[in-house]
Amino acid sequence: MKKLFIASKNKGKINEIKSYLKEFGYEIFSLLDTDHIPDVEETGSTFEENALLKARAVFDVVKIPVLSDDSGLEVDYLNGRPGIYSARYSGENAGDKSNNLKLLKELGDLEYDKRTARFKCVICMYDGISARYFDGVCEGNIISDPRGDTGFGYDPLFIPMGYSLTFGELGLEVKNRISHRGKALQSFKKYIELEENM
Repeated sequence: MKKLFIASKNKGKINEIKSYLKEFGYEIFSLLDTDHIPDVEETGSTFEENALLKARAVFDVVKIPVLSDDSGLEVDYLNGRPGIYSARYSGENAGDKSNNLKLLKELGDLEYDKRTARFKCVICMYDGISARYFDGVCEGNIISDPRGDTGFGYDPLFIPMGYSLTFGELGLEVKNRISHRGKALQSFKKYIELEENM
């Protein structure tokens, strides 16, 4: 059985990736399965750089292909912030709640049509020799009060373009189809399908 290691401790993210890859018969591991891989400092200046940093560091320990991603929210009014700092936006011990509160505070009472934003995701597949990248973007707007309790991160604040519900309300099936990570995973899935048929 083919093996793949997901360089993440985020249960929501891991389950999302597993759901995309279940048909290919991978034996999938993640950082939740081990405690001997040190945290990787994300010192890159782009999502691509951070994804590769994580993938390389984890591969050096596990020696099987690694799937790693970096993703974040870019808000136009904030000149693209929080961006690569999305997960740690509110400081060293940041959590979803404190990050959301900081974002809402910075946007203040700005009207809805000026609260444009996008989620971006870059997935890196690293096998010890080469890296391949797969990316996805989901455009939308930030609301002023969190809604919904599915998903994670900024999901309760983000309404994707063409919808009236937040990622926190839409449910995983819809979110997985239209989200930034969903789009990046769809590209990755097409790559796997091509590889399998060669």
